[in-house]
Amino acid sequence: MSAIRTLVELLAGCRNAADLAPREWDGVIAVARAEALLATLAHRIDGAALPEPVARLLADARAAADVATAQALWEAEMARRALAPAGVDFVLLKGAAYAAADLPCAPGRQIGDLDILVARDALPGAEAALITAGWEWVKEDVYDDAYYRDHMHELPPLIHKLRDRMIDVHHTIIPPTARPSPDAASMLDRAIMLPNGYKVLHPFDRMIHCAAHLFADGDLAGGLRNLWDFHCLTRDFQARGDGDSDTPEGALGYDAWLGDMRARARLWGLGPAVRRASHLSAALFENAGDYRRLSLGDRLFRARLLARDDWGRETRPFLRLAFYIRSHWLRMPPLMLARHLWTKWRKGHAAAR
Repeated sequence: MSAIRTLVELLAGCRNAADLAPREWDGVIAVARAEALLATLAHRIDGAALPEPVARLLADARAAADVATAQALWEAEMARRALAPAGVDFVLLKGAAYAAADLPCAPGRQIGDLDILVARDALPGAEAALITAGWEWVKEDVYDDAYYRDHMHELPPLIHKLRDRMIDVHHTIIPPTARPSPDAASMLDRAIMLPNGYKVLHPFDRMIHCAAHLFADGDLAGGLRNLWDFHCLTRDFQARGDGDSDTPEGALGYDAWLGDMRARARLWGLGPAVRRASHLSAALFENAGDYRRLSLGDRLFRARLLARDDWGRETRPFLRLAFYIRSHWLRMPPLMLARHLWTKWRKGHAAAR
């Protein structure tokens, strides 16, 4: 069995970590590190009987992830201190949101940039407040800056000049030029205030955003981690049972809640992304690798998600290229895509001279 399949089975809980031979751990660790899942795996199998070198390495991964989570939450606090005086309200997204809400996918999850969602009309105030507080632009190229402002779902990325930490300020969850059209204002209105004072997306929107980021706005690089997020988000609600949710929809029961969430996704054109995330999450993490019920399209996505060898290197170059092209096709209409690729090629060609 390939190392990445073994990793999936360990995460799913259908493989006993203590049964792995020492040489199998080399591949599992390599692919887990490549997929940014090493610390997640370390938390998932904490307490298992492991070879001493593996146990030490995973303990180090857990400790490093805990430090990174604390840093991410501190960065969220710095953003709050910068934006509050300007009256800019924001919602945490992705990894920082999972950590702030103490969700099951948070332990060990690698958190890169701080992602926040603000109202579109609040972007000028947010931009000015962050720059005043020490953030500065990463994209110095005029074309790239204009491309973000005119066509993307976020401001050009900012980095703090002292802490060297990135922040992405979103005004919606996928590019406005893409086919789906999620209602960011509705997401902001339905956001949930946590006891610690941070806002996170409503569970409906949290799952929709995760699925959209995975299947409607990207080339699936690092997709296994995002699919694990989706799996944990959905199973968390199911585990809490009927009426045990912190939202009114909890009283509906899991099946009715899931149906309402999918209806909301369909309204925004993201039904296919949520449906595919549900299918693949179930196939990889619940059904012990039983892929017989997957459609041909789902099987291609599964192949892309698992395209690594036992050294952690990416495989299936033509499939990866196809998904890279697909990611751009999803983000832009054909003429706009042609202009964008032509402009980027000319810039790269000029720089190479």
